[in-house]
Amino acid sequence: PSVELKLADDGEVLVRGQSVFAGYHKDPEATAAAFTNDGWFKTGDLGFREKDGYITLCGRSKDLIISGGLNVYPKEIEQLLDSMADIEESAVIGVPHPDFGEAVVAVVVVRAGHSLREEDVITFARERIANFKVPKQVFLVEELPRNAMGKVQKNLLRERYSECCLQDRVPT
Repeated sequence: PSVELKLADDGEVLVRGQSVFAGYHKDPEATAAAFTNDGWFKTGDLGFREKDGYITLCGRSKDLIISGGLNVYPKEIEQLLDSMADIEESAVIGVPHPDFGEAVVAVVVVRAGHSLREEDVITFARERIANFKVPKQVFLVEELPRNAMGKVQKNLLRERYSECCLQDRVPT
C-alpha cells in the first residue's frame, strides 16, 4: 500500500512511497546514486510490463550484459542451459571483450553421473537462441560460489573469468 512503481526507460524498476527507505545512513553519495532526482529508488531489478499491466522481472541491472550494443539477460540463458539434461545449474556472466564490449560466458555445473563438453553447451545454445546470446566460452565447474544466503556470487565469477575473452588462456 502507498508505494508507487514504474519502469525507467532502461527497464529498471523504480519505487517510491512512505515505506521506501529514505537513504543510506551517513552515506550521502550512495544515497544520491540510489535515487533519481525526483525521489524514485532504483531497485536494481530489470523488468518489462506485460499486456495485462503486470511487471515481469527479468534480471538485475548489475548482471545485464551488453554485447555489441545488444542487451543480454543472463536469466534467459541460464534457464535455457538448465533445461539440458546434463546440467545441474548454470550462471551466465558478462566479461570484457575487445570487440563486443562484453562477452557472454557460461559457468556450468555438470549433473552427477553425466558428462558434458563445453562445445555441447555452445551447440545446444546456438540451435535455440540468437547468436549474440550464445556463450563465447563455457567453463565446467564442480560448484558455483555462494554467499551465506545461498545466492550465487556472480561478482566472484566475473573476477575469476574477467580475462578469459581478452587472452588465449583459461583462468586457474
